[in-house]
This record gives sequence, C-alpha cells and structure tokens, in this order.
Amino acid sequence: MSESEQVQEWRDIFFSSQDGLKLYGRHYPAMGASEGAVVCLPGLTRNSKDFHNLAVALSAYGIGPFDVYTLDFRGRGRSEHDRDWSNYTPFMELLDTIDFLTVEGIHKAAFVGTSRGGIVTMLLAALRPTAIAAAVLNDIGPVIDAQGLTRIMGYVGLTPVPASWSEAARMIRDMNKSFFPDVQNSDWLEIAQQWFNEHDGKPAAGYDTNLARTFSTTDMTQAIPTMWPQFTALGRFPTLVVRGALSDILSVETFKEMAERHPMLASITIEREGHAPLLRDMSTIETIADFLHSSGLARGH
Repeated sequence: MSESEQVQEWRDIFFSSQDGLKLYGRHYPAMGASEGAVVCLPGLTRNSKDFHNLAVALSAYGIGPFDVYTLDFRGRGRSEHDRDWSNYTPFMELLDTIDFLTVEGIHKAAFVGTSRGGIVTMLLAALRPTAIAAAVLNDIGPVIDAQGLTRIMGYVGLTPVPASWSEAARMIRDMNKSFFPDVQNSDWLEIAQQWFNEHDGKPAAGYDTNLARTFSTTDMTQAIPTMWPQFTALGRFPTLVVRGALSDILSVETFKEMAERHPMLASITIEREGHAPLLRDMSTIETIADFLHSSGLARGH
C-alpha cells in the first residue's frame, strides 16, 4: 500500500524555519489523555516516515498514550531544499528543531534521535537543556566509527531513484540485507516507501543529493571529532541508548563507555540489526515505551 492510499493517522505540520525555508513534520495525537510529548528526529538521509510504526504505537492507549511528533530536517522528505548546501549541518538542524518546538508549543519533551537525529539531541542537551525530559539515542554516541562513516559517504547522493516500488524494495533490500538479515522480503517494500518520497505513484528522491557535498569537508585522514561534552550534557536526563548488534557506527567500546559516564543510562542491544535499528518490532517499541513511562515524562510535560 502506497502512502497516498493509507488512512492518515497523523496531522501534517508545515512551518517556516528562522531563515525562511518551508519545513515539514507530523503529529500523531495521543489516543487518550497524553502522557507527554515525544519528538522523533531522523537520520542523515531519512525522514519523519521512519518513525511511523513507533509513533502509531506510542500514541495508542495501552502502550502510550503519548503525543508523538516527527520531523523532516531541511532537504529531506517533504521539507524544502536549502539552496545553500553548507546549511546542511547538525547545528542548523538543531535550530530547525527549536523552531518546530516553538511552533507546536512544546516546552519539554522526550527526544528519540536516530543517528544524525541523536547528534542533534546531544546538541540540544548542551544548548537548550530545558527542552529535554528524556532521550533515546538510536545507534549513535559521542564517537562515530570511521568505517561506518566511510560506508555512508559511499552512497549519499549516489543512490539512483528506482523506476518502480518493486525495484525500490529490491534495491533497499540488497543494500541493507547484511545489516538486517531477518527483515522479510515482504517488509522491504514498506521500508522503501518510508525512505523514498512518492510522486505520481512512483518513487522519488527522498533527500537533496547536495547532502553529499557536506562530506567534501570531511577529512578521513584526521580523527573524527567526538561529542563527549555534548553527551555529558545528557547526564542530567534519563537516557536510553539503542544499539544494533551489527552496527558499524556505534562500537561496543563506545557503548560501554557511555554507560560508565552517564549516571542514568539504560541500554538495549538489538540482535541481528545494524545501523540504525528500524524501531519497527514490538519488543523494541515496548522497551522504548517502558523507558518513557519510567522517565517521568508526564511530570515533565
């Protein structure tokens, strides 16, 4: 089923960034008295649809109910592309997130950040800590493994747009099956529909290919900067770190050191998933929901 054929379970949000770009987000309203707001921030080339399964579950009575918001960073999904590619930075995405919170009147929330979204969450903890009630970092930490970054640099902006959804499913499966060996063939179509945009019933580019140009300033011969001070800023908030057992971005060593440095850290490893865990299976979703309930999110809303 294509996105255009779905019964819409969310409210579309269009808003303007501080520099005038038209950006997009979603609101999955709580099915009952809200237990608090959850804001989901996506990975580098991904978008708000990545969190659809999680958002539907967390907003439902029984598992939630939370008010769940998901965001397309500039140049991704349904958000406008930036004519200046140098603005595709975590700091600008942080500012866009703050604009989103302001527009929606969200004063405090739990943040679920996948990869790049987790980097933005750590920045938010350092620069706007009053906005955070709790955090979930999905396969990201203060140290990024060079091997995984090199792999990402090898496909950003170079992945062709498939001619059909069946081709999209095969392509996404072939690119990712070594990191997600248990995903069924029937599920790859739904995942492809999350990763790509749709135009006239066919796949369309899901992000601005100029994102690749941001890597031209990355010198892999030098050490990749770490974010331990920003991660330390999360130390005052309940934090859950989700790691894919097959991840090439968040190493076991960094995963362990994060636990040593954070006094309120909970962690979970998702077996037979890589970067980044899909947050689609009910076991992982229930773990996140239990964490959000135990974090006192409702009291901080």
